[in-house]
Amino acid sequence: MTLARTDSAVAELLAGELRRQQETLVMIASENFVSPAVLEASGSVLTNKYSEGYPGKRYYTGNAWADRMEELARERAKQLFGVSHANVQPYSGSPANLAACFALLNPGEKIMGLHLSYGGHLTHGWKVSASGVYYTSVPYVTNAEGWLDGDAIADAARRERPRLIFCGATAYPRTIDFARFAAIAREVDAYLVADISHIAGLVAGGVHPSPVGHADVITTTTHKTLRGPRGAMILCNGEPSEPLRPPPERSRKYLPSLIDRAVFPGLQGGPHDHQTAAIAVALREASTPEFKDYARRIVENARALADALLAAGGRLVTGGTDNHLILMDVTPFGTTGKVAAEALERAGISVNMNAIPNDPRKPFDPSGIRLGTAALTTRGFTTDDLRTVGHAIADVLAHPTDDAVATRIRSTVRELTANHPLYRELAIPTRNVEH
Repeated sequence: MTLARTDSAVAELLAGELRRQQETLVMIASENFVSPAVLEASGSVLTNKYSEGYPGKRYYTGNAWADRMEELARERAKQLFGVSHANVQPYSGSPANLAACFALLNPGEKIMGLHLSYGGHLTHGWKVSASGVYYTSVPYVTNAEGWLDGDAIADAARRERPRLIFCGATAYPRTIDFARFAAIAREVDAYLVADISHIAGLVAGGVHPSPVGHADVITTTTHKTLRGPRGAMILCNGEPSEPLRPPPERSRKYLPSLIDRAVFPGLQGGPHDHQTAAIAVALREASTPEFKDYARRIVENARALADALLAAGGRLVTGGTDNHLILMDVTPFGTTGKVAAEALERAGISVNMNAIPNDPRKPFDPSGIRLGTAALTTRGFTTDDLRTVGHAIADVLAHPTDDAVATRIRSTVRELTANHPLYRELAIPTRNVEH
């Protein structure tokens, strides 16, 4: 009510975005729907507070409640993932990964991460990222079928001798062998940083192996499969942190201090306290038996979707999936990733274009698309629903310029979304709504 009276233009834009989310099949693998409780915490009065520093060591007064909130979030993160230290202040995943590099490396030292064109992330050393500008990047790749090859990665590590190895991806549909990566890192005396941003919810839910005990440092966003707000965390083990005091040496023993000092004052100022509150809520939700069932259903839905796409003649990188995402080569349908994504959007299905391994096409119009099942699973979609969705996607891909097909699939989408309503209790009044 207040927003509609104060700024009707913003209210109408928010109402439009709410309708888009409600009426679209959101299948971008890095997106999800938070609970109303997480939304409430995100928009709380903690937006008004500034808390530069860490609990008990702030540069401002008035942080009694903010300190307790951050401590709560940290304790919940430690318990959920089984680590002794958690930093919940990173603004997002990219700053978290940069903080890991800043904590562990000197400028110019070598990092090794999965090549962006093979499913990696910008901040794992890609040439236009700060991680690829301020450090020497020597990426590894998948094999021709899209699988990570431990022997090939080990050979590359022996040859290049990186100081830090990233494992984790944004478009890899299979289980990551953290133990193998740890063995490779130990052999070349490198730090291992596991970026589990995409699979954190699956790790928390017990349907993907955990990197704890293998990786020196774990970074993760708090959205995606963890189903929290847009934020990030850095997890590790080591001696209790003295965040504002330099550790005596850069070693694994002092990882908590190294990480905390890299986040603040190394890269950031005051944390976003409202974001911390929302992270705390999401971590509480992720600790429940219901969330474990949710994580299981994400994977079941992804496999059902993969089966439907394969049955319809689709080509999937690695032939399927073990997690929440699918990487699909759309060229057998005679189309490209960009054309496919735009055609699916017209039909009410939101995905993103994506490169595939050894992609002959350019990044702005690659050969593939990436699909995820976390958001649809949050809405309550079943494996039968995902099979229906898979056949609908294949239909659009086979006729990407056919308006009649787009209209027909859009009708199917409306029926599916009506059966699984989103945010029924949420309303954003506009000037066109009676008060």
